[in-house]
Amino acid sequence: MWSSAGGNGQTRRVFGVLIRIDSVTKRYPDGTVAVDRLSLDIPDRSITVLVGPSGCGKTTTLRMINRMVEPTEGAILIDGVDSRQQPVNSLRRSMGYVIQNAGLFQHRTIVDNIATVPRLLGWSKDRARARARELMERVGLDASFAKRYPYQLSGGQQQRVGVARALAADPPVLLMDEPFSAVDPVVRKGLQDELLRIQEELGKTIVFVTHDIDEAVKLGTMVAVLRTGGRLAQFAPPAELLSEPADEFVEDFLGADRGIRRLSFFSSAELELLTAPIVAVDSTAEQITAKVTADVPYLLVTGLDGRPLGWSEPDALTAGQIDAGRLLSYGRPFVAGQDSLRAALDCAVLSPTGWAVAVDAEGRATGVASQAAIADAIRGAHAAGRQEGRERQEEQPAGETVSKAVR
Repeated sequence: MWSSAGGNGQTRRVFGVLIRIDSVTKRYPDGTVAVDRLSLDIPDRSITVLVGPSGCGKTTTLRMINRMVEPTEGAILIDGVDSRQQPVNSLRRSMGYVIQNAGLFQHRTIVDNIATVPRLLGWSKDRARARARELMERVGLDASFAKRYPYQLSGGQQQRVGVARALAADPPVLLMDEPFSAVDPVVRKGLQDELLRIQEELGKTIVFVTHDIDEAVKLGTMVAVLRTGGRLAQFAPPAELLSEPADEFVEDFLGADRGIRRLSFFSSAELELLTAPIVAVDSTAEQITAKVTADVPYLLVTGLDGRPLGWSEPDALTAGQIDAGRLLSYGRPFVAGQDSLRAALDCAVLSPTGWAVAVDAEGRATGVASQAAIADAIRGAHAAGRQEGRERQEEQPAGETVSKAVR
């Protein structure tokens, strides 16, 4: 077992190899090569993301795992067994499959859509529906949706049904082909967070296809970047992918803002927060004056519950007569120690004062941070990362190398 930092700044556990793609090629009769000698070891109980430009073979690779597409050369081993040695229907029923737009049966109720695979496996109707209702709760669907039909649900709700259906028979493997690409950004973020929560609870082996590098970085324990023509460019944990792209193609695909993305892996726990420039809405003149410092040109005003209301220049505040409607927006706060330095920097950039507001889990202000303080924290995180890298190299046995899968 080993570990990898995920896009939420937390460490995800990674176990042994469950799926081995061994020098697989898919060549069509007209000579088109969709996948070219691809080799990947997909870890058990983790999320492996396949990402790349159109025509890179990511969906073809996914479909070869459950034999919806048969490889021309090479082998795919599931828990050490060649997938071609298993009956294709049994293989597919042992894997959950989620696609874009959910792919639900429009003539079936939600509960019966989710119960599809258990019924195919011979479960009784009552048992299958009970399992379906259990999964509705797990994916965040209200029980009242059970008797509705797909057209009566929003796009995001339909995708949740799709995930529940894929989990219905409790398969060890979950294949997801751009499942969240057809929904708006707000719904997509919610679905991504829900998937991470479910994965933390269930520990499935998930192979996830996307064209969105931000989604890959957020969800992936490991990320495989594919080139056009189905050749592997790099296979690495997200943090390593962002800090050490294998070549110019990977660097270009990650985009010019990969440094900003990398901040997602740096915790805000060590960020220095100032509490002095915070005043309550009912502060006296003496309390307001005592909070004024030369370093901070603004004061953060909080409500009686401790939640931030907005910024103000000290001279504009009148004791007992603070009008919350006249305050400058504080932007979007970050949760100190829980959110990443990327979130903290984003808050500072969005704030009209240039200062980020930190809050606790209940939304109460715990301090403020300047862009300079955030920059210091970033430098400290880089230094710590370099030190950890040196320590790993010293601990690595002589002659052992870690493959970045550059082919």
